Amino acid sequence: MPLASTGDLVARAAAARSAVAAFNVITLEHVEAVVAGAESVRTPVVLQVSENAVKYRYGRVLPLARAAVAAAEAAAVPVALHLDHVQSDGLLRQAPDAGFSSVMYDASRLPYAENLAATRAAADWAHSRGLWIEAELGEVGGKHGAPPLDAHAPGARTDPAEARAFVADSGVDALAVAVGSSHAMTTRTATLDHELLKRLAGTLDVPLVLHGSSGVPDDELTAAVAGGIAKVNVGTALNLAMTGAIREYLGARPEAADSRGYLTAGREAMVRTVAAITEVVAGTAS
Repeated sequence: MPLASTGDLVARAAAARSAVAAFNVITLEHVEAVVAGAESVRTPVVLQVSENAVKYRYGRVLPLARAAVAAAEAAAVPVALHLDHVQSDGLLRQAPDAGFSSVMYDASRLPYAENLAATRAAADWAHSRGLWIEAELGEVGGKHGAPPLDAHAPGARTDPAEARAFVADSGVDALAVAVGSSHAMTTRTATLDHELLKRLAGTLDVPLVLHGSSGVPDDELTAAVAGGIAKVNVGTALNLAMTGAIREYLGARPEAADSRGYLTAGREAMVRTVAAITEVVAGTAS
């Protein structure tokens, strides 16, 4: 089916008090696994390509993006393509022609005023090209000379009043908020601040996004969606599934040389992970 729009998928999910799962992809196996997993539970999904993934692919966004577009157009469920954690304006400007309908512009490393200025400029440019834009806000630094905390560093929290001003002044379409999740967690042990999430949802009039969701248990994810999260980002969980399955496959077959064998095992493990998380996020898990 035609490539879906991230903004449309998130808006529909938010209206239904649900959320759309968004998975970061690095290889073609990631792309295929996300699509197959979403198809298996008949649920829309977002494919995300991060700036770090682009760097891994020799700095070229088009090979993986075009593969993702082709997979999305052949999918039996709506699939959107999102450019994630962009810090480079040069990469941002490649998004429309590469098939992305949305971008997450990440200036959270900067002090508040600089973050706002950079995000405002990115939002203006993105909107002029029809792109939906997400940003993030964690804890602003500056007190006693402290640097700003990344929105998903341990201990970071988003202040509702500051978030309201940031959204109004930047013009972004969605905001990733810091409520207790962290990037690159390898265990599902995060506990979210649901009271803060409730305050943020009541204060902001744009969809809220949860990053670092690989470390969030199912019950916490369900509560987060009920509390106002409309897009749930997952990356590390796929890598854990793929790497674990490949280790197991090669451990049992030390003589194996054909990469198709262990990559198939890794891909199928990711399919199962995508299906399980997508059902939880969409609220369709039995």
